[in-house]
Amino acid sequence: MLTPEVITQRRQRQQQALGSDVLRFRELIAKLGSGERTSTGLSRTEAQDAMERLLSGQVAPAQAGAFLIAHRLRRPRPCEMAGMLDAYRLLGPSLPNTGRRAVSFGTPFDGRCRDAPVLPLTALLLNAAGVAVVLHGGGAMPVKYGATHAELLEALGLPLQRQSWARISSLFQEQGLALLHQPRHFPQAETLIPLRELIGKRPPIATLELLWSCCGGPCLQVSGFVHAPTEQLAWNTWTLLEQQEAMTVKGLEGSVDLPSSRVSIAAHHRLGSPPERLVLQARDHGLRAEEPELTSLAAWGHQALAGLRCDGPLVKPLIWNGGFYLWRCGQQATLEGGLAQAEDLVRSGAIDERRQWLQSQLAASPVGS
Repeated sequence: MLTPEVITQRRQRQQQALGSDVLRFRELIAKLGSGERTSTGLSRTEAQDAMERLLSGQVAPAQAGAFLIAHRLRRPRPCEMAGMLDAYRLLGPSLPNTGRRAVSFGTPFDGRCRDAPVLPLTALLLNAAGVAVVLHGGGAMPVKYGATHAELLEALGLPLQRQSWARISSLFQEQGLALLHQPRHFPQAETLIPLRELIGKRPPIATLELLWSCCGGPCLQVSGFVHAPTEQLAWNTWTLLEQQEAMTVKGLEGSVDLPSSRVSIAAHHRLGSPPERLVLQARDHGLRAEEPELTSLAAWGHQALAGLRCDGPLVKPLIWNGGFYLWRCGQQATLEGGLAQAEDLVRSGAIDERRQWLQSQLAASPVGS
């Protein structure tokens, strides 16, 4: 007869066979996936514990997949997102604190598919103006498998993804430009990509990637979003993390690229104050332009190099984005001042000169050094 005592003994034997690590992660899954009425969610500490276990390879693939899809269906809370970011900050690489303010851009790691990206050019413009810039990304990744930062920068002659983290850190200290390329610089996080392939949906880690920065010093964190709940989640998470300054941008394909063909929406978040909502139109400044289509990396490379030389369809989007970020980074007191400086940088050829100089520096270093 299966008495309660017999059932308890069976359960105990099975649990002993599973091991403490499996049981602990099963508890975390249960807190997320027990249904609308009984699911309690995770505390910040529990979310950090779960992410540390995932990054350290302590979780069986079946459990990891169950956790990621359950968390997607339930939607992460700010405290859970903060805990996951705590784990990334603990286990991920970090750039040195140079003592100067930087801007760190958070965009979808699965890349761009439709519109020609402007961010790599904006990064060079800001860098030419003396702003330190941090970019993050990976390789071709589900669900979009779009153009990545690494591919776009390489099309500009800047193969930053081939450099070691020590070289990237040195470049950031000396020149104020860095690209964290996940496959090379954060392999623990890269181990989760096969699971994301199998799930076929963006898990909460995709949102985490928008909010995370490897910048070791003070920075303006800029994160793209598509849906309003993602923006609210970002604000609430930054408050828990005591992020001093951050921005959300409703950019092209979830990126931080302001559209130049329609209204641009952003919000500047400062700790302790309500977010400052920004609604802007490129046409009000004579910069309205249709977004060029992204047809191939080669075609984008030609367009991008032409844009840096003040020619072609990317010129107006570059001035629009560059001017906006020069303003919000504090380089200029007004948007008009930022746009004027951006136009000067484009027309003078200073951005392309900066690109060529960085290219020569990378060429002087052995690949992987």
